[in-house]
Amino acid sequence: MDVDTRLLRYFATVAEEGSLTRAAQRLYVSQPALTKQIRQLESALGVPLFTRSRSGMALTEPGRALAARVPGLLAGWEAALRETRSAARRADRILRVGFLASAANEATQPIVAEFARCRPDWRAEMRQAAWSNPTAGLADSDVDVALVRLPFPGQESLRAVELFSEPRCVALPENHPLAGRGTIDFRELWDEPFVAAPPETGPWRAYWLAADERDGHPVRIGAVTEQPDDWLTAIANGYGVALAPESAARFYTRPGVVHRPLTGVAPSRVAVAWAPADDADPVVQDFVRCCREVCAGT
Repeated sequence: MDVDTRLLRYFATVAEEGSLTRAAQRLYVSQPALTKQIRQLESALGVPLFTRSRSGMALTEPGRALAARVPGLLAGWEAALRETRSAARRADRILRVGFLASAANEATQPIVAEFARCRPDWRAEMRQAAWSNPTAGLADSDVDVALVRLPFPGQESLRAVELFSEPRCVALPENHPLAGRGTIDFRELWDEPFVAAPPETGPWRAYWLAADERDGHPVRIGAVTEQPDDWLTAIANGYGVALAPESAARFYTRPGVVHRPLTGVAPSRVAVAWAPADDADPVVQDFVRCCREVCAGT
């Protein structure tokens, strides 16, 4: 019998939390989607894994037996996956670097150039991830190292070194009443609809909506997007405004969209991140060192 490891991860989280609601929040998925996945696993195994009640989710006897084994199974699979991909990377001498949007901005090319100088027989392969994947592929071992924006879901299980910070600005339709301003205070945007990342990105979405900097004022969502092009299109079409790094005004321009300086929100922080299993990997650590040295000089 073949069982998707994702189903086992979902099962383990529900077992630990004892609640579909808390597990869904931790996994950054919707509760109905999580319920469907748990039922799919139960159907595949042919046994009930939980008893459901208003007080939560309690493991059945078969559920307890599975819960005792799943952590080891997942850890073993993740280690095997990392080792397999690491072997392929060493054979091809390719370091897979995940990134979101503009990565480390103007520092990206100097970082790659410094890595090429440090490791002339290696190549840094840049892989852009959608905003629905704020770890830029690290969480799924799709990349070896990543240039990310803090905070992001799953950050506590990875290594992350902050490289620099930059102010956040606001992107608006060019015909917006505030588009002619030199600087905008964030309070003036509280009632505006916002273009947001997908809900499953959790704290990433909340950060780019500045949910913690609204004094409890509710957020209005005008559109949901996963890629910069769709994000710009939604803003240009008037579906909402959006917070962005100040560098977005240089890297992501579109007719019909303007970027304006913003006060009242904390800056955006750029970091290099990697898996703890690669703490001793010399190639990964060389890339991290290149990031730190280049960004320290900017």
